[in-house]
Amino acid sequence: MLSYRHAFHAGNHADVLKHYLLTRLLAHLNQKDKPYWYIDTHAGAGCYQLDQGYAAKNAEYAGGIGRLWQRQDLPAGLADYVAQVKALNPDGQPRLYPGSPLVALEHLRADDKLRLFELHPTDFPLLEANLAGAGRQAKLVKGDGFAGLKALLPPPPRRALTLIDPPYEQKDDYARVVASLEDALKRFATGVYAVWYPLLQRAESRQLPRELKQLPAKSWLHASLTVHRPRDDGFGMHGSGLFILNPPWLLHDELATTLPWLRDALALDAGASFVLEQQAA
Repeated sequence: MLSYRHAFHAGNHADVLKHYLLTRLLAHLNQKDKPYWYIDTHAGAGCYQLDQGYAAKNAEYAGGIGRLWQRQDLPAGLADYVAQVKALNPDGQPRLYPGSPLVALEHLRADDKLRLFELHPTDFPLLEANLAGAGRQAKLVKGDGFAGLKALLPPPPRRALTLIDPPYEQKDDYARVVASLEDALKRFATGVYAVWYPLLQRAESRQLPRELKQLPAKSWLHASLTVHRPRDDGFGMHGSGLFILNPPWLLHDELATTLPWLRDALALDAGASFVLEQQAA
């Protein structure tokens, strides 16, 4: 099945959490001069139009990046993320939203590399077009990112951030996330791995963080954000989470301030909440 199109959801509350945290992880890697690789197993189209096409149908961005657009009290790390999105929109209106590949490209230095996978036959050409400016710094593969990850680890510079962000439209995506990370940690135990997942009323979604905590990583950080109480009919996504293996040790303290702020800024009802937990090395 390849029915999922992220364009419908671009810039929503889940993208805010995911891409804010991605900017913080990249900023941490940039603190050292040694180059690194950014690996994205499910890269999507790379950039999305908010004012027309798929994203405009449900306008999910209005409840995500749209709520942060005019705020003057953004916490520092969150302000950096919003500034990057605004840089794509010089007329001051939210018309374009960067996917994770463009978020990463903005942070990469001359010797850092992008390795991007996308299987969808429509999104891959869009990804190629949106990453055309990256030149030799980026290698794009039309294929399965779960399978492709194995061949990249360990990366030559022995530093890497891997984002695993499948659509979860098939139940076995959850099992493949865990299996991929088990294999990745054997090949490259010191890499930074970030897994995005949806908060849904289904067993696989609730179980995934528990399974990730059992992986043999020295440290982990788990952050999730709920923007409304689950629907009575059991359908729909009420929030999302990011589970990070081998995170920077100061990230927890930053999130202790930012997550309560985000909960209040993006809340749709009294069911809004967040989770922040970690296992330190």
